[in-house]
Amino acid sequence: WAGFAVDLLAACPDLQLGRASEVTAPIRMVKDAAEIDALRNAAAAVDRILADVQAGKMPLVGRTEADVAAQIARQIIDEGHQRVNFTIVATGPNAASPHHEAGERVIRVGESVLFDIGGTMAGPDGVGYCSDITRCVHVGPPASGFAELYEVLHASHAAGVAAATVGTPCAEVDAAARKVIDDAGYGEFFVHRTGHGIGVEAHEHPNMVAGNDLPLAPGHAFSVEPGIYVPGVWGARLEDIVVATEDGPDPLNRIDHGLAVVDG
Repeated sequence: WAGFAVDLLAACPDLQLGRASEVTAPIRMVKDAAEIDALRNAAAAVDRILADVQAGKMPLVGRTEADVAAQIARQIIDEGHQRVNFTIVATGPNAASPHHEAGERVIRVGESVLFDIGGTMAGPDGVGYCSDITRCVHVGPPASGFAELYEVLHASHAAGVAAATVGTPCAEVDAAARKVIDDAGYGEFFVHRTGHGIGVEAHEHPNMVAGNDLPLAPGHAFSVEPGIYVPGVWGARLEDIVVATEDGPDPLNRIDHGLAVVDG
């Protein structure tokens, strides 16, 4: 490409080159009805997987994070995705790492397990659209401290979704979710943006982050995923994909947002 650009400029000295992304990114941010349907179908597929986890239908105790992640990866494909993009399974203190890679830690009674999963599912035209969802379950009754933390997280997520109305700057979605966590005294433990765009890539524009004054427009699709991460102790995150519409925010993920308690 570099050689082609040099030859092109030599042949047309007055030509000005620019980044294609500067033209395509604003177009890609706004999804049409068919694209939203594709995102909705992908969301429903991963919903079904984690709904079974919430219902205690997937054995957890005594298994490693990696083993559970491998099972979920197979299920993502079985649910119609063409590609698995990520399967974060993080138990106990490992959940305090936002981008933890599932390892050999064994899941135990008395601990939480964070699931952040997603893949790419092709639509009718063959173009793939992504899923992304995060839920937490607790194996056995949660400690009071974790239950309190999760209630704050739940309220933060709800505030972020409620703020995601057409015309609202992306930064205000981040601020709405972050304020709940700050007010509860956990602000130092929320260490990432509130959300990212999604479409043919798992992470694209627009980002729900401080400093992004882009107003939400109908068809913008993005995650709302506040998290609280206490190093060495525990962590939790709650994530839905949301579409901005003239009628208000439309969450594509529909399964329960509460902290599911399973026997293991």
